[in-house]
Amino acid sequence: MTVNMKNISLFALVGVLIIGAGIIQGANTALLILNFGLISAIMSLGVNLQWGLAGLLNVGVMGFVALGGLAAVLVSMPTTYDAWSAGGGRMIVALLVGLGAIIATVFAYKKLPAGKTRTLAILVLLIAGFFLFRSLFDAAVTEIERVNPAGTGYLGGLGLPVIISWPVGGLLAAGAAWVIGKVALGLRSDYLAIATLGIAEIIISLLKNEDWLSRGVKNVVGIPRPVPYEVDLQASQAFIDTAASIGFEPVLASTLFVKLCYAALFTTVLLILLWLSQMALNSPWGRMMRAIRDNEVSSQAMGKNITARHLQIFILGSAICGIAGAMMTTLDSQLTPTAYQPLRFTFLVWVMVIVGGSGNNWGSVLGGFLIWFLWVEVEPMGAALMNLITAPMADGYWLKDHLLESVAHMRLLTMGIILIVVLRFSPKGLIPEK
Repeated sequence: MTVNMKNISLFALVGVLIIGAGIIQGANTALLILNFGLISAIMSLGVNLQWGLAGLLNVGVMGFVALGGLAAVLVSMPTTYDAWSAGGGRMIVALLVGLGAIIATVFAYKKLPAGKTRTLAILVLLIAGFFLFRSLFDAAVTEIERVNPAGTGYLGGLGLPVIISWPVGGLLAAGAAWVIGKVALGLRSDYLAIATLGIAEIIISLLKNEDWLSRGVKNVVGIPRPVPYEVDLQASQAFIDTAASIGFEPVLASTLFVKLCYAALFTTVLLILLWLSQMALNSPWGRMMRAIRDNEVSSQAMGKNITARHLQIFILGSAICGIAGAMMTTLDSQLTPTAYQPLRFTFLVWVMVIVGGSGNNWGSVLGGFLIWFLWVEVEPMGAALMNLITAPMADGYWLKDHLLESVAHMRLLTMGIILIVVLRFSPKGLIPEK
């Protein structure tokens, strides 16, 4: 079998699996798997740029995805005018004071000669700036969060179309990646992994605790959609007539139509990013990045700025993850900070990249779809298998109870087995790098 036929067969297999889920569990389930698979494929593309193309070990993917989700809130939710009146102005002043203190500290460090004077100036700027910032910030937070905390209690967003939040999510993630990269990209790969994981946890902690920004653990619900609402479709006589003409009742037809609209939007974004990634991979820039990945010493001897190139691709990969995060929050119509877990939004994405094929964009897309399908379907398949195995056993028998209670662990067990099998028999992934 040729390489192209093998690759096509693998994608066809994933398509058959999704269609099979639709036949057994319903079209709604299949479309839900498809939509989240598209988002997972985009996340995998971002990580593949960083690891597959540049060898950067970023295990803070969760933080960049969460920043994308925050963008959906800041862009699309309506403005809370009462909160802005209560403390919005002071919040802006506080943030400007904090930023000014940081800029002044950096300026003093660069302009003053090394010695006691520079050290004292930096300490004074940092301490004075911190206390001034906190005095303004804490007062503003108290007033903002006091405004209808059950319904709002935060500043809200700009009230713009939610689809604008997708590129904004990429920009937020890119900005955070620039700051992180300037600090951490000089570290060795294992230290870089620890640093990115820690920073991702800091980002999630901020989302959980800063209620004035995104309601914290009270969550933001009702994020606007870029597609029609089911109730609006069900109230449209033209839609009802069209659904009836093809044999669907209005409720099911409206649900499927909305999910298909999301699938069309997500597919468009994935194809654009995949095309751009392929163009980058096959360009002189892509060849330079692979050369740096394979041998930094010789690349540096050829005059390449290793740190600058690493920072560049770290920002690009993080921006793609931010876009995916904004898309996922749009699909969920809510921001839930407690839902961001490293297992789901970092390590599962890494499994997608490794299984699909590190260094190959098509492999990352395949891994995104395949691993997400298994992540969703393994537990119900495991439950069916355990019910079959324990059917001859008497109710209340300890082994039967133990096996049925262990179904929840099937996901982790299956992911581990798949990873081991792929690394043993296809260590470069299902679609290896050329």
